[in-house]
Amino acid sequence: MSGAAGAQVASSRHAILLIVTAVMPTMGIVALVPVLPMLLREFAPVPGSAVLVPVALTIPALCIALFSPVAGALSDRFGRKPVLLAAMLVYGLVGALPLLLKDLTAIIGARAVLGLAEAAIMTVSTAMLGDYFDGARRERWIAIQMAAVSVSAILLVALGGALGELLGSRGPFLLYLVALPIAVAVAAMLFEPVHRASRAAGRAKLPLGTLLPVLLITVAVGVLFYTIIVQVGPILERSGVTSPARIGLAAAGTNLGVAIGSMLFGRWKAHAGPRLLAAGLAVVAIGYAGAALAPGFEAITGFAILACIGSGLMLPNMLAWAMRRLPAAARGSGTGAWTGAFFLGQFAAPLIASLLAPATGGLSQTLLLYTGLALAGALAALIAGSRTPMLTSA
Repeated sequence: MSGAAGAQVASSRHAILLIVTAVMPTMGIVALVPVLPMLLREFAPVPGSAVLVPVALTIPALCIALFSPVAGALSDRFGRKPVLLAAMLVYGLVGALPLLLKDLTAIIGARAVLGLAEAAIMTVSTAMLGDYFDGARRERWIAIQMAAVSVSAILLVALGGALGELLGSRGPFLLYLVALPIAVAVAAMLFEPVHRASRAAGRAKLPLGTLLPVLLITVAVGVLFYTIIVQVGPILERSGVTSPARIGLAAAGTNLGVAIGSMLFGRWKAHAGPRLLAAGLAVVAIGYAGAALAPGFEAITGFAILACIGSGLMLPNMLAWAMRRLPAAARGSGTGAWTGAFFLGQFAAPLIASLLAPATGGLSQTLLLYTGLALAGALAALIAGSRTPMLTSA
């Protein structure tokens, strides 16, 4: 067994509950995507609304990137369960607050606070999986978590759209209230990991020397992961596809691709580290090249999904790689640093693409540039993997 507190032993029900909590940060953004046009129309009279409304949508991701290391450190100091429970309560109450707000600035403020809660939820739920389980069981649950988050994005977009149709632009904010009964389950079912005692006895330092390379690679993986997801619409428009339904279908396919890649990691987790990073980057490179050069909807969508399968393979690989380098007493801080690095890559992805497109001559050329960089990264990882002994689970 891997997780205990006294006589308590972690089981599948604990892992499933932690995975459910990890879905909450995904819901924080994707559930509002279908009502973005409604919100833009509602706040059109507000100066700068064309920028401010999308900021309201995405600011939680920036908060996750910035605050995750702090959230992890707080959980190392004060315990995982109290931090997770408080974050779930804040998430449910503040997330639904825009139902009552009319001012765009107030909504952005509420969304920023929501992002702080999301940072704690994502960081602590992942750290607790690392606390409760170890070795192959830990990496299996990490793979399942990544797959579940990706599949949930498809369902949450559909739910957000349905609530938007039924109740208008504020309908999807009702979804945040689901965090409150989940918080009750967290209070009733989860227990503080045994490593709490070691945290109280002495503070373990974060091994930045060994962790920093993994974090830097994670930022790059986050950029590759999110670029294709964000740009799938413009890529398809290049082939003449403008139907929101068809673009939505392709977007759902990319999320499914991430889930498939995550489950493949579950089968190949024994090779976690540089070898799987090389494999994932090679698959991403093929997907990016195909998406840049393919002529029609089906081919572009297929290559975009292939790129996301590669990303889905790399994401749990990078997290498992980081987990193996962390002492238990610094797992919260380390997981927070990894989460921050990943979301920093996501936040930067559309900005980098928009800056590169004019310099390279267009979106297709930018994707081909990423193809070359991914292939170079795959070669470097393959060489590193040949010189590095197989990683052992901590």
